[in-house]
Amino acid sequence: MFQLRAATEADLPRMVDVIRAAFAEYEDRLDPPSSNRRRTVESTRQELASGSALVATVEQDLVGCVLYFPKTDHMYLARLAVLPAYRGRGIARGLLAAVEACARDAGLASVQLSVRLQLADLRATYERLGYRFLRYGTHAGYAAPTYVTLYKPTIHFAAED
Repeated sequence: MFQLRAATEADLPRMVDVIRAAFAEYEDRLDPPSSNRRRTVESTRQELASGSALVATVEQDLVGCVLYFPKTDHMYLARLAVLPAYRGRGIARGLLAAVEACARDAGLASVQLSVRLQLADLRATYERLGYRFLRYGTHAGYAAPTYVTLYKPTIHFAAED
């Protein structure tokens, strides 16, 4: 069983390790290359100056994390990472659900995330979890789209009569 909690300053080194390990399998598949290989404790600290993070632990060992950032009308989810040895235990779903709850609690209408086009399997996983296509995006210096932004509504409005 795993536990979720808010990340602390002391978690940052382990979070960096988990993110790097979780995204390592994608390194040879991504163009442009992932920024995760350059991730440091300090860059993560700076990134979190405008957001928050949750961590997942198993027997006190940090095995997963997610960063999230409140925007005007949505919560942006980034760097959902679970160590490969701990996948398939519901940890990623738990982290996603927790961010979705944070968005609802903040009155934000959706959660948005981006997935590289090369990672069609990952996109399909998010779509099975209720995320929908919003738009294509293009990294600087590229002529064609390199990623897709997906969204999931967090606030459901009653139909008007």
